[in-house]
Amino acid sequence: MKVKVQGKIVEFPESISAAELAAKLHLTMPEQAVAVSINGTPKDLSTMLHEGDEVQFWNFDDPMGKEVFWHTSAHVLAQAILRLWPAAKPTIGPPIENGFYYDFGNLTISDQDFEKIEKEVEAVLAENLKTERIEFGGKEEAKQLFRNNKYKCELIDSFEGKVTAYKQGEFVDLCRGPHMAALSKIKAFKVLKTSGAYWRGDSTKEMLTRIYAISFPDRKKLKEYLLLLEEAKKRDHKVLGAALDLFSFKEEAPGMPFIHPRGLIIWNRLIEFLRECQLDGGYVEIKTPTMMGKELWEKSGHWFHYRENMYTSTVEDREFAIKPMNCPGCMLYYKTATHSYRELPMRVSEMGHVHRFEASGALNGLFRVRSFHQDDAHLFMRPEQIREEINQILRMTDKIYMTFGLPYRLELSTRPEKSIGSDEEWAAATNGLKGALDDWGHSYRINEGDGAFYGPKIDIHIRDAIGRSWQCGTVQLDMALPQKFELEYVDSDGTHKRPVMLHRALFGSIERFFGILVENFAGKFPFWISPYQIRILTVADRHLPYAEELAKRLRSHHFVCDIDASNESVGKKVRDAQMMKVNYMLTIGDKEVENKTAALRTRDNVVHGEIDISDFLAKVEKERATRALMSPYSTSP
Repeated sequence: MKVKVQGKIVEFPESISAAELAAKLHLTMPEQAVAVSINGTPKDLSTMLHEGDEVQFWNFDDPMGKEVFWHTSAHVLAQAILRLWPAAKPTIGPPIENGFYYDFGNLTISDQDFEKIEKEVEAVLAENLKTERIEFGGKEEAKQLFRNNKYKCELIDSFEGKVTAYKQGEFVDLCRGPHMAALSKIKAFKVLKTSGAYWRGDSTKEMLTRIYAISFPDRKKLKEYLLLLEEAKKRDHKVLGAALDLFSFKEEAPGMPFIHPRGLIIWNRLIEFLRECQLDGGYVEIKTPTMMGKELWEKSGHWFHYRENMYTSTVEDREFAIKPMNCPGCMLYYKTATHSYRELPMRVSEMGHVHRFEASGALNGLFRVRSFHQDDAHLFMRPEQIREEINQILRMTDKIYMTFGLPYRLELSTRPEKSIGSDEEWAAATNGLKGALDDWGHSYRINEGDGAFYGPKIDIHIRDAIGRSWQCGTVQLDMALPQKFELEYVDSDGTHKRPVMLHRALFGSIERFFGILVENFAGKFPFWISPYQIRILTVADRHLPYAEELAKRLRSHHFVCDIDASNESVGKKVRDAQMMKVNYMLTIGDKEVENKTAALRTRDNVVHGEIDISDFLAKVEKERATRALMSPYSTSP
């Protein structure tokens, strides 16, 4: 029997399972062969292989490998909880970006219980239980097994198609799988935190206890992750945002940030940079109303599918909604004129201010807010222009993220089971996106069937300074809105045709990207975007006139400059400036006043001594103009 494994043909004298094949290929280390794809479909390792099958083994470092590893671990957590608290009611336990969680009804725990839970998890793992897939004959059979758990019965009623579960020892849980074949690959396990969560995310339903945890195939990876968490705490944008006086949140406007003057310096630099990139890319910019009539949102579909997340108002007996998205407004803009094929591609951007209702428990600093700005763009084009437009977006993506030193990866999501549009339209759209990614030459992952119902998409994931991944940018091809709004252009033969439309956002939410930058740089912003570029420190009051003269000169070059003329010692002034992450400290004493110079210290605490001001200006002007990540005076940013 021949099968293709990781692209190579492997031959065996008889039929074997995926697990047996992994053993023959010596993929037996804990981080290896944690999951398998057979002919593009995730399967259990116990699945028997057939002639011509294409087999892809996923290790722990693969996203799908982590997903299976952590979902199996979530079942281990639930099993341990039931051994300790038999009356608890397990609900759902999905993998998330880092680890997993499990929600329980009828359970109350605290941080003091974490060690006890971890010991019970160790006991479960020591038994090295095998996992077994169960396929029920129907919903009633499944509900009979879970008859004492109303949450599971509710889930079963909502399922379409076959109902399955997984069994390990005495524990059985609803799950579509796949799972790891045995629990022995789980070598390290840590309970991270607990919180409340509404059943099915509905605030009208009961509150459950959510337990977050993470697991790894070796203890070293767990240790590294816990160190990363400690580093992440030091970089928490909510703490740094307050310490650096960048932004705040008020009870009068929950989930709606107040951006302070120093924070607005960063904000404006981000917008200026993006506008520069878009001007180079041939974009035009518009501004659409914040509140528009119900009829528009009915036409776009938001009123029926997104109503619970929208803020609404009634004015003169007419219903309005504050926009949760910018797209419908741009559709109206497109329709204000008749367009020729010669105008296409037409690239329209908007720094749109949108509002979406988020449950108060989900709010998280700048990362999850109710009021935010999107760097949206809608690109209208002919089908044959898709590939080049995507290429241009990818070039802009690279320029923007590399300016901040943020490496990124790309994912292409293809047609889901439920979708609109013809096979031909989907093929053209998907091939356009895939062709552009192939042209780009960077590796990318394909998420089969994970596109939006209205078109395929490319998601852009950035990686920050401590290795965390953030999904920011996205490029989505939309076949729905041009149809709903009956958008047209006049083609070369005089016929009216529907344009292809791309949604594009690179920062995504500007507020969220702001927060990511705070944490990525730990508040030590590159000079060009820094809210604290230069601080002048006086040794004594007699040095203040020259300090003010120097500050005026620096500000005339549009640098952010302030003076610390307090009665504190120079050492205290330096420490204060370093706490505020000031890029450059210029100390003024008698010698500097006499020579019309300054003594330079950088925020990495390197003392450069007396410097010529004109030379300093030339260097920092170049640093700003090139948007350099590295200071010309320093070996670190």
